Amino acid sequence: MSVVADSVALVQSDAVGTGRFGHTARSRDALAGHGRYGLVGQVLDDAIASLSSVAGSFGPGSDDTVFGGPQSTGLQSSGLQSSGLQSSASQSSASQSSGGKPSVLDCGGGSGSFAVPLARAGATVTVVDISADALATLRRRAAEAGIADRVHAVQGDIESLADVVGVRTFDVVLAHGVLEAVDELGPVFAQLARTVRPGGLLSVLIGNPVAVVLARALAGELAAARDELALLDDLALDPAAIRALCTEHGFDVEQAHGIGVFTDLVPGAALDAPGAREELVALEAACATRSPFADIAVRVHLLARRVAG
Repeated sequence: MSVVADSVALVQSDAVGTGRFGHTARSRDALAGHGRYGLVGQVLDDAIASLSSVAGSFGPGSDDTVFGGPQSTGLQSSGLQSSGLQSSASQSSASQSSGGKPSVLDCGGGSGSFAVPLARAGATVTVVDISADALATLRRRAAEAGIADRVHAVQGDIESLADVVGVRTFDVVLAHGVLEAVDELGPVFAQLARTVRPGGLLSVLIGNPVAVVLARALAGELAAARDELALLDDLALDPAAIRALCTEHGFDVEQAHGIGVFTDLVPGAALDAPGAREELVALEAACATRSPFADIAVRVHLLARRVAG
């Protein structure tokens, strides 16, 4: 069974609490294993492999892929330590300096929908979340997966992220579905940027406001669709704003994907047909970088690299 399948099985068997930014941990995990979010996992697979191939971990030909390949084995459970800000940052820094596995920061990572698969594949993952309930679920899942020593739970707020985990500390920083909930996008993005080491990666997943207009119209809410359309020019958070912030803070956007072009449009009954879900995943992947399809996706994923120096 793949790592993603394992994660989905956990979701199906457990109802969990609400995470930092308004998403329930259950719905977040369900999306992480779903076709809409599986593509993000594959992108992270490839990106982390490129970062760590020099060190010999996650490298080309390795079986230790995160979301798309076989699960890594031999990891022993030792009970998750809920670390403070100094210990999490120092352990992540030590991972880099020793040439070990990649260090990952998951902001608002809740119950570990990305953190647990990443850690199972060998990364050292720090999850910062304000919700004690979500972090408790993370601890349990990490212990059950036998990777408690690779996952560090830190209760904290994204608005003061650099103070919590340090600066230029992580190989990969995830900001998936968290920026929509902040009051001041610019200062929060600056906090995220400070935690990425030179040459490291920032993975941002945001809702696509264009898809909101389309969804309103398809639901027959035409006046509401016009209202949403009128708001597009004044939005603080959209893909163009994230690209501009990346440039401002010394990042080059290397990849952009539309996530969920068709998933919300396909009738649920149609997915019960043999092979239908696999076909949907393949269709989503084929259209994720192809305009105009990617332009109307429910979410947009951007992967940016911090310029070395």
